[in-house]
Amino acid sequence: MSSYFTDLAQQYIDGEWRAGTGSWDIIDFDPYNDEKLASITIATVDEVDQAYRAAARAQKDWAATNPYTRRAVFEKALRLVEEREEEIAGAIVAELGGTRLKAAFELHLAKEFLRESVHLALAPEGRIIPSPVDGKENRVYRVPVGVVGVISPFNFPFLLSLKSVAPALALGNGVVLKPHQNTPVVGGSLIAKIFEDAGLPAGLLNVVITDIAEIGDAFIEHPVPKVISFTGSDQVGRHVATVCASLFKRAVLELGGNSALVVLDDADVDYAVDAAVFSRYVHQGQVCMAANRVLVDRAVADEFTEKFVAKVRTLKAGDPRDPETVIGPVINARQADALTGVVEQALSEGATALVRGGRSNNLVEPSVVTGLPADSALLRQEVFGPVAFLVPFDGEEEAVRLVNDTPYGLSGAVHTGDVERGVRFAKRIDTGMFHVNDGTVHDEPIVPFGGEKHSGVGRLNGDTMLDAFTTTKWISVQHGRSGFPF
Repeated sequence: MSSYFTDLAQQYIDGEWRAGTGSWDIIDFDPYNDEKLASITIATVDEVDQAYRAAARAQKDWAATNPYTRRAVFEKALRLVEEREEEIAGAIVAELGGTRLKAAFELHLAKEFLRESVHLALAPEGRIIPSPVDGKENRVYRVPVGVVGVISPFNFPFLLSLKSVAPALALGNGVVLKPHQNTPVVGGSLIAKIFEDAGLPAGLLNVVITDIAEIGDAFIEHPVPKVISFTGSDQVGRHVATVCASLFKRAVLELGGNSALVVLDDADVDYAVDAAVFSRYVHQGQVCMAANRVLVDRAVADEFTEKFVAKVRTLKAGDPRDPETVIGPVINARQADALTGVVEQALSEGATALVRGGRSNNLVEPSVVTGLPADSALLRQEVFGPVAFLVPFDGEEEAVRLVNDTPYGLSGAVHTGDVERGVRFAKRIDTGMFHVNDGTVHDEPIVPFGGEKHSGVGRLNGDTMLDAFTTTKWISVQHGRSGFPF
């Protein structure tokens, strides 16, 4: 596996694998055992420019290519992912500390999104629109935006890079991808290698592995990209949006969350426990849709809490290579420090730890906290790790108020014995997505994905990819002669 990382520890610009020319290296570590996987010399502002210029040059011919020809590249990419599934899973485990279960989950979704990209190549359709002017024909064409800049996160790097890269390419655009510094291979060069081997023309997809300490805002300020697709924190997303707006670029922002899983008084408690534990602790809680808060009606709170705590205590934390492991490491020491601080802050505010997990390096064991004061800032922020807050409530009205009492609005779930009661509840929540009698963590290739409030702007998946990565162009044809007033 180490040679696998070494081979891909390069920039990919204009169809060439090459070293960056920056003055320092990004060191790629295994977050579980601190093994050095690779050393990558960072890309400079000049290399970002070269990548965008290459994408712009290649994009014109690609946009003019028959979409059935373009489609074949994504069919081949899908086959390659299927053939290389075991080694990609191993890379996910090594580079980001994902468990075997998490790697399989990410790969399953990645393949689904590649399948959708096959269809997306044929999706753009034009329209003929009536005109009040005699003899005029109004044609509306759906055309690629040109070049898309993609910035992907560390938690699901393979999936969340592909989720923008593949549709943008399928719709006729060029792409420059900047993966997160902690996942440069799985989120970046691995994807470039798959598309290179699938026959994507050189220059269309470029990967720059770098850091804002080196390039500043050059990636988003560059004049070539017309759309920036960013997945990450709302703090960084706010900056990306500000820069893009000032330069008349479109920003597609998939940001953080503070989702709640709500257990109403008529819920199936055992099932709700299973859903809540998965929703909070999948991939160590490093998921934007994770259930930070578990809200439980007091009528079932004692039963739910007892069963929830018992199940959390069974979650095995340890080496992500062990198939029995449920909780692997968080991505780095900074995240681990922050999570330790969250629990300490909660206890200092008067909360009680029903489960208080220990910490060993980047391995943070699950914690369950209850009794936080209603005005605690912890209940309104994103906690990116295996810490659950249990919050009792009295009746639906209070539950709705508590769920909405956060700057975020990404996902959520409600459990009830009455499906239509659940739907009515869901409609009152200010989120982009909400689920009845299920977990909070879901993504499907043709359903609009995105958030409200601080959780983002725009949607991805299915038809919304057309809104994200294409634009419309009106061309009118006057078949007769127009009359002019002078």
